[in-house]
Amino acid sequence: MTHVFSVRSRGPATLLRAWLVAFAACALPAAYAHAQQDFPSREIRFIVPWNAGGSNDIAARALQQILAKDGINIIVENAPGATGAIGLTKVLNSPPDGYTVGMGTSSTLAQIAQKMTTLRNDQFTHIARVSTDPLVLLVPTSGPKTLEAFLDEMKRQPGKVSIGTPGTNNLNHIFAEMTARAAGAPYINVPYPGGSKVVADLAGKQINAAVLKPSESRGQVEAGNVRPLAVFANERLGVWPDVPTFKEKGYDVFPYGPLVQMAYIVGPAGIPEPVRERLIAIFRKAIQSDTFKRFAQDNGFEVDDLTGAALEREVLAVQKTLDDVGTKVFKKQ
Repeated sequence: MTHVFSVRSRGPATLLRAWLVAFAACALPAAYAHAQQDFPSREIRFIVPWNAGGSNDIAARALQQILAKDGINIIVENAPGATGAIGLTKVLNSPPDGYTVGMGTSSTLAQIAQKMTTLRNDQFTHIARVSTDPLVLLVPTSGPKTLEAFLDEMKRQPGKVSIGTPGTNNLNHIFAEMTARAAGAPYINVPYPGGSKVVADLAGKQINAAVLKPSESRGQVEAGNVRPLAVFANERLGVWPDVPTFKEKGYDVFPYGPLVQMAYIVGPAGIPEPVRERLIAIFRKAIQSDTFKRFAQDNGFEVDDLTGAALEREVLAVQKTLDDVGTKVFKKQ
C-alpha cells in the first residue's frame, strides 16, 4: 500500500515518465538484438596493415569481390607501417560494433614477442583465418642459380649481401637470419613496409635476395625478373614443384620448433557475440568458397577452416613459439 500511495502522489506526468522509462528498458534490448540480427546493414571497413599489392592486400580484395556477390560491401583500407602495428591499432580503437575489422598476421605477433609494440592479443576479437603461407628465398634472375651458389656468395662477401623482408623482427626476418646461419656469414637485412616493394626492388636488383610469399612474388617470377631458390618448409610447393626446400638441402630452418606465417581477420575486443558469429559466418563462407580456394592454389598459399575460439587458441600458440624463438634469433638492441 505504501508503494501505491507513493506512485499516485507523483501525478500523471511522473507516471508517464516512469512508463516511458520502463518501455525503453524493454524496447532497447529488443531493438539492439534486431540490429545484430540484421548485421551488416552498411559497409564493413577492412583494414589491411600493409601496402597495396602485397599478399594480404591481394587476399583481402579477393574476399571483397566474393562477398560483394552476396550483397556485403567491404571497403579495403591500407594502413601500412610498424610491421602491421599501425593498422591494427586503428582496428582496436574502432567501435566494437563489427563494422571495422583488420588483417592480423604472424609478423605482428613477432613484434609483440619482441615488445616492439604495445599491442596485445586480448585487445582483439578473432574471426577467421584467411591463409597460411610458406615463405621462399628469391634472387634476381641474374643472381645465383642455386641455394648452394647463393650461400657461397654470402661466404665470399660476408656482411655485404642484402636480403629484403616485409617488416622486421618477423618470420621473414627470422628466415633471413636462418639463411645467414646456413651460410655461416653475416648479411644486411633490408626491411620494407610491404612485400610489393620488396619484390619490386629485388627485380630492380637493388637488393641481392628476399624472403617473400609466393603470392607476393609469383608475378615477377612468371615475368622472368626473379627466381625462387628454396622454400622455408618441409615439403615443396605445388605452385613451384621444382624449387627445393631448405630441409632437403640439409639445412634446418626450424631449430626452435615449427613456425607458421598466417593471416587472419580480427575486430576490436568487445564485439557482441551475435555480431561475432555473424562475422564468422560471413567470412567463413567466402574463405571456404571454391573461388577463394582456387585463388589460394594459384597464389601458393593454404586455406583451412579455423574460426572463433579455435583461431584464438592457434594465435596464442603461435605467439608462445615466437616469444621463445625471437629471443634466440634476434640480437638484443
